[in-house]
Amino acid sequence: MTARNLLVELLVEELPPKALKKLGESFAEGLTASLKAQGLASAGSAVTPFASPRRLAVRVSDVVAKAEDKPVSQKLMPASVGLDASGQATPALLKKLAALGVGAEVVPQLRREGEGKAESLIYDSRHPGATLAEGLQHALQDALAKLPIPKVMTYQLADGWSSVQFVRPAHGLVALHGSDVVEIKALGLNSGRETQGHRFEASVAKVVLKDADNYETQMKTEGAVIASFAARRTEIEKQLTAAAAKENLKPIEDDALLDEVTALVERPNVLIGKFEAEFLEVPQECLILTMKANQKYFPLLDANGKLTNKFLIVSNIRPADTSLVVGGNERVVRPRLADAKFFFDQDRKKTLESRVEKLGNVVYHNKLGTQLQRTERVATLAGTIARLLDADKADAELAARLAKADLLTDMVGEFPELQGIMGRYYALHDGEDKVVADAIEAHYHPRFAGDTLPQGPIACAVALADKLDTLLGIYGIGQIPTGEKDPFGLRRHALGILRILIETPLNLPLHALIKTAAGNFPSGMLSATVASDVESFMLDRLRGYLRERDFEVSHIEAVLCILNGRMHEVLPRLQGVRAFATLEVAKDLAAANKRVQNIMRKNHEELGAGLTGAAVKPALLKEAAERDLHQAMQDITSFAQGYLDRGDYGQNLKVLVTLKPFIDDFFEKVMVMCEDKELRLNRAALLQQLGKLMNQVADISKLAT
Repeated sequence: MTARNLLVELLVEELPPKALKKLGESFAEGLTASLKAQGLASAGSAVTPFASPRRLAVRVSDVVAKAEDKPVSQKLMPASVGLDASGQATPALLKKLAALGVGAEVVPQLRREGEGKAESLIYDSRHPGATLAEGLQHALQDALAKLPIPKVMTYQLADGWSSVQFVRPAHGLVALHGSDVVEIKALGLNSGRETQGHRFEASVAKVVLKDADNYETQMKTEGAVIASFAARRTEIEKQLTAAAAKENLKPIEDDALLDEVTALVERPNVLIGKFEAEFLEVPQECLILTMKANQKYFPLLDANGKLTNKFLIVSNIRPADTSLVVGGNERVVRPRLADAKFFFDQDRKKTLESRVEKLGNVVYHNKLGTQLQRTERVATLAGTIARLLDADKADAELAARLAKADLLTDMVGEFPELQGIMGRYYALHDGEDKVVADAIEAHYHPRFAGDTLPQGPIACAVALADKLDTLLGIYGIGQIPTGEKDPFGLRRHALGILRILIETPLNLPLHALIKTAAGNFPSGMLSATVASDVESFMLDRLRGYLRERDFEVSHIEAVLCILNGRMHEVLPRLQGVRAFATLEVAKDLAAANKRVQNIMRKNHEELGAGLTGAAVKPALLKEAAERDLHQAMQDITSFAQGYLDRGDYGQNLKVLVTLKPFIDDFFEKVMVMCEDKELRLNRAALLQQLGKLMNQVADISKLAT
């Protein structure tokens, strides 16, 4: 059967821009998946999604008018029940066949399967394949039902009685198989070949589509619409770059803004606007945010990344004279910038310090007190951490004390995204040291995956203190993340703490940090087990973080066994283990280490505390193999320790290679579990020393398969 391309388009009122990209992808994927499942489209069918502010559409290649019939085998009943002694159909079998729409004439065709009492009667038939009209109707309903609609609305149909639910009112439905209309229905609409183009710039009132293949061309030439979301996005990027280049500037990079603007226009036309240079006295983050968030403009930056007084407008129309469009947008943006300037000027009339006490009127959490109480805890903890980092304790405490004061400013009240950023500007205006001001901004970092880390010990101390207080406090009152739900961002805070400790790196044991942070809370406020619970929670996040960096699970567990919270060592230790694992003898040494641990476990059970501090007595090394192993260990111990002290973990593990023949010889010729208790204790002490030597970097027994 000849296959042709299929086009389906749903014409609607303006769709929510932030959801359009996902809506378009979901519509295309859902409809195509259903067609493939029904055998109307092949696995190799090409899928082309379309999405504009007023339409969702998809073109699927190689779609047949009717799916092939499918063979169906149905087990009816045991042969002993369906056939009598003479082989004739019983009433039970005839009743079963009648329910399937067939009669006694098919009895001779029934197939038998199995033997003896397990023998069954099988009816083989062919199920007719779906027609395109039937299959597409089902596929469309399925695709619409699965759309990730942010909010459904109910609206009346033209008959005045019926109502339907969808993201926006729908006004047209197109379904073309090649050039033929496929008759389907959806949302009170019957399919056809007519659609609408651009509201203002289409050359025709109705675009009458010739066939599925001409959709893009006709929409562009007759409808003045670039139907493809991806093509429209590319066109906007191209125009933005070209317009900025004429001014020797560059547009700000923001994928989310680009996606949103792509979802707002059907025929993009990039124009340049400008505003008064006096507004540049306001921090550029404020101006950039108000232009992006409120007006969907692309601010222009100079070669040094500094904001200029020019911006790019993505218009949805292409008039011969663009001055009215540009002038209108310039008039609109001016009050927004004036508001930002007003907020900035007003906020600077009060110091951050003068706002701190008012944090006592802001509830942080009804079980954890006010923002002021939280600020005092964070300041104390930041000072402790700064002292551990040999940094200025007073600077860290001051930065932590002022860090949340900008929450009470007008600018942050209008733009919450600027918290921390504005705190830095206001701190500098107040005459605070730059280190303190920088720490106020950086204490929120990292805010998301891949974000920058705080720079410098003061900033790190405040950031760690802030995140630890949140993590311990929220976790300690039972607000534990479950599944995908994490309303307080505890996973993000945990990962932020780990990244600061690991990537900076900072020699601050995790266990001690958590215990200190927990101790800052009033007695009885948090659960009794909060410190151990949070540590386990963070170690789980650590495992995920390390797996994302492509470390093997066995290597991760080997290092975590002996890491003891020294997060700054985790990456170099893992890199050392990874290098060691590539050596030919690595698996043999790992297996030997595992054997040592098993033997030691048995000896600890029988010898008890006497083994814990036992030292090897050379005079009791009776066998040559144990003397040789002891000497080999003595020979490499100083080298291994030196590498460990210098953090060269790969070399530390590499020197173990020289022990392999001595370990093999020992296990072949020496009986550890001998009857002589003195010899047994000495040999156990030798293996205990060997285990410690082998596991300085990681528990390499975890590498054994």
